[in-house]
Amino acid sequence: MKDVIKKALTRKVSVKRGRGVQTVEIPPSPRLVYAVYFSLGMVGCLSALEIVHLIVLGKWNAEVFTVIAGLIGNITGIFLTQKA
Repeated sequence: MKDVIKKALTRKVSVKRGRGVQTVEIPPSPRLVYAVYFSLGMVGCLSALEIVHLIVLGKWNAEVFTVIAGLIGNITGIFLTQKA
């Protein structure tokens, strides 16, 4: 498995050819793969920011957590709609 994200976003479609059924893989667009990479990177950066905020100020930052939750929802939506 060379690229886990690309493999996870690849669709498998059954196509009827002649007498049999053949499975065809449709790869995701590069823009979608880069968008997922960017979103995962931002989740990591924002998580680090939240941890530093907790250590330095000793308080929970609700705004950063809201953005993290939104990005996680975005990534989940991408994976669910791509496989449908």
